Amino acid sequence: MALKYTCPSCGTPLGYEGLCWKCKSEQERMAALAWTPAQIAEKQRNLIQNIQRLADMEDPEFTDFWQLLGYHDAITPEIQRAALAAEVFWPCEIYYHAPADVRDGLIHALLSAEYSSEASNLMSCLAMQGDDKAMETLLELERNPRPWRKGLYVDPSSYAQIGGWTFDKEGQKIQLGFDTCYPMVKGITGEKSPVRIGREREDACPHCGGRMVDILVLDGRDERLRFLGLDGVLTATCCPSCVGFLKGPAFNRFTLDGGVEVFPSELFDGAEKTDCYVSPEDYKALTENPFVLGKMPVPLFYGAACQDVNTIGGFANWVQDAEYTICPHCGKPMKYLAQIQWDTVFDCAEGTLYVEFCPDCQIVSMQHQQT
Repeated sequence: MALKYTCPSCGTPLGYEGLCWKCKSEQERMAALAWTPAQIAEKQRNLIQNIQRLADMEDPEFTDFWQLLGYHDAITPEIQRAALAAEVFWPCEIYYHAPADVRDGLIHALLSAEYSSEASNLMSCLAMQGDDKAMETLLELERNPRPWRKGLYVDPSSYAQIGGWTFDKEGQKIQLGFDTCYPMVKGITGEKSPVRIGREREDACPHCGGRMVDILVLDGRDERLRFLGLDGVLTATCCPSCVGFLKGPAFNRFTLDGGVEVFPSELFDGAEKTDCYVSPEDYKALTENPFVLGKMPVPLFYGAACQDVNTIGGFANWVQDAEYTICPHCGKPMKYLAQIQWDTVFDCAEGTLYVEFCPDCQIVSMQHQQT
């Protein structure tokens, strides 16, 4: 049965009158990006005055917080001090790179914590603050656990990953991401880009028989991508149908001249074969999408503030928990590289694909999360 309405902006068939969710999200983002300095200051003041409403996920404070952080990098030390004073420890991103006095307040609260839920929130906040003293505190708690540790599933080093870093048993800090972020934006026909989402391939998936795809092709020699430290091409290859049904991530090795070696994979249920859920029309949409690398960098949480943005670098919008893959070759944690929101590149697909890589071994991992 044909749907009665269409989105007036993009023409997507809808069961209701008005904009589709993607066009509505884009409209809201454009409005937030256009805030004047006076509007930003007003929203910052309101957030300080009503900081408890943020923890309770009340609007406008909750939406304002994510738009201030993601689109303007405008969470000030004053906001962070207000949150600490009110004992607001969620969302933890509010404490990203907070000043030393706020960090010390978080450490004091953490070392005074009695319950695992309280300690869990505070370790997440300290991970976002992320300086050397924050690391020393988490390292000490890993080596000498408090009683509340029994109520948690993972060690403090795993909590550190929320802030985009971790540490090894010797206490060496390991960065898990990049302090630069670029968006993928809709380009014009024929526009050249050093990053491409979804390039056609001829080989078939061994599980479903559908076509494999170079889901991300990235040329690190472009000036905008120098921060990645890649003197050549990185290619991430997977089956778009099966990548969400594997036992663990999909892996491949890349060579800087554009070569790819796809690693064997297993389906999570142990079966050898499955159906292919990506139709030829969807495959065509995926491999002919209009996304190109944005011309200018954006704040690090730009892609974490919404569900319809594809980004290189910065922070991911993890659907579940931050999940950094261990390199199958050297055993070190991989670095977060990019996120691709499936339904931005073909319709009726849920979830997000996260791409990570090991710079030393030139191995890529691709993992899928959804609600």
